Amino acid sequence: MTSSPTSSAGSWRARALELFPAGSNGEFGLPPELVTVLDRGLGCRVWDADGREFLDMTMAWGAALVGHAHPKVLEAATRQAASGANFAAVNTRSIELAERLHALSPCAERVRFVASGTEATMLCLRVAQAATGRPKVLKFEGAYHGQHPVGVTSMLNGRPSQMPQSDPSGAGAAWVERDVLVAPFNDLATTEQILCEHAHELAAVIVEPFHRCLVPAPGFLAGLRTVTQLHGIALVFDEVVTGFRFALGGAQEYYGVIPDLVAYGKALGGGFPLGAYAGRAALMDVVDEHRLPGPAYAWSASTTGGNPVSCAAALATLDVLSERGVYPALHAAGARLRQRMTTALVESGEVAQVLGDGPLAQVAFSAAPVTNQRSWLASDRQRGRALMLELFRAGVFLNPMGTKLYLSLAHDDAAIDQFAGHFATALKNTRASGRTETTSA
Repeated sequence: MTSSPTSSAGSWRARALELFPAGSNGEFGLPPELVTVLDRGLGCRVWDADGREFLDMTMAWGAALVGHAHPKVLEAATRQAASGANFAAVNTRSIELAERLHALSPCAERVRFVASGTEATMLCLRVAQAATGRPKVLKFEGAYHGQHPVGVTSMLNGRPSQMPQSDPSGAGAAWVERDVLVAPFNDLATTEQILCEHAHELAAVIVEPFHRCLVPAPGFLAGLRTVTQLHGIALVFDEVVTGFRFALGGAQEYYGVIPDLVAYGKALGGGFPLGAYAGRAALMDVVDEHRLPGPAYAWSASTTGGNPVSCAAALATLDVLSERGVYPALHAAGARLRQRMTTALVESGEVAQVLGDGPLAQVAFSAAPVTNQRSWLASDRQRGRALMLELFRAGVFLNPMGTKLYLSLAHDDAAIDQFAGHFATALKNTRASGRTETTSA
């Protein structure tokens, strides 16, 4: 089927609903009447197939940290494309990018490129398992580490379990109940106890240093580093979100804790598809083909990972992020967003709080502190979803499933104030109408 220049948004919506489950490429979970087909984006705004403008608060789930269609990123990618889009081999741009990552990431003695953050976290775990000879990994309840089975284990809360037993809901793989242990984020004592009891079978602990939209408690990450070192367990930082967002050196720089392995994605490519995993040479060398077939060997290869176009875009992205004043501006924008949201909640009389740090924010309708998955689940997520859907109706492009709001370098004070106005109005409208939507995970 070919597209027509006169096709309306309704027609595009119908086509999306016919071909894509729920009319989505994943996660948005919009009611059918709100399914939106995007056509273009610039800065912090996107337009649908009918030309309707949205203020974008997802920014490709954080991938477009420098903004949509940034001219320096586009110029670099276009220039490279004329010399070849993909070779499925090490190339000059991939070496340059690997050198940049090596310089920025304290743990990145060796680097390999993949096409996404999902692959990066998956390969970090496989590397740890091959290097240690141990079968199991530990993650934190509620964490998302990509769409492989371990990545979604104990995220959806479909079959709540008593930790460290994992919940396989959404994983599509029953084996995770055997091979994945789960601990509560921000509870170092309980995590240490689980690690001590299972150290002999644990290859890795994987953690989002900034867990979903929750700040790590003082000493939590440093404590993880200490206990994993004590037991010879690889500590994996999933920096798919935090990488280059909080600081140029990511969470390792921001929190001052250095892991054994690190996964990157999202912002790295400036909107182009790219992931990377890196770490200490003693671990990463298990993917050295000269070790084939093993036993201390893990197969790793990617057809499109490290392609020169995405690497050129990534190099330009890192150049932009290296400019003077970038990170103070990103942190100031995030603080302004969270302050404006908090003011609106107080003025509306809502019992709620704003979570986040850096250029990230999330609202939780709860009076109790939200510090981990259990306290997040105890919040009024139906209220949150109703609010997000009302914002979507008002022209704010976001994920209504209660996940993070992402800012970019393109979000200026005017854009943040525009969102704050919509946020205040949406609070009033949903409260007055008593709207509650079916809660999604």
